[in-house]
Amino acid sequence: MAKGYKDMLAEAEARVTSVTIDDTAEDAPGTILVDIRDPRELEREGMIPGAFHAPRGMLEFWIDPESPYHKPRFAEGATYVFYCASGWRSLLAARLAQEMGLEARSLRGGFSAWKAAGRAVAERKSG
Repeated sequence: MAKGYKDMLAEAEARVTSVTIDDTAEDAPGTILVDIRDPRELEREGMIPGAFHAPRGMLEFWIDPESPYHKPRFAEGATYVFYCASGWRSLLAARLAQEMGLEARSLRGGFSAWKAAGRAVAERKSG
């Protein structure tokens, strides 16, 4: 029988450290916040100030240094804190990033928790 998303999330949760918004700062040294939401979500809702946008659909290609789409931002030797709207996609993304050799975390509650806590929100920069 094929695994469902709940099984995949449970496996990821067992392997990935999730951090809360209280554990997360936009400017923490050695930490890069990675927003994996769809560009339309960013345009509609904004993003965490200073975060790097990496669409979930391109993540594997942007992380892999052998890929023609590799982004040097993923070769900085930082701790990457992935986030999405609620935390599910980012949990799976963080697990993938760990499997690809990055130090990765997931933001528990995602951008929704960030906004609900009254944290700063930036407009998405085009380009």
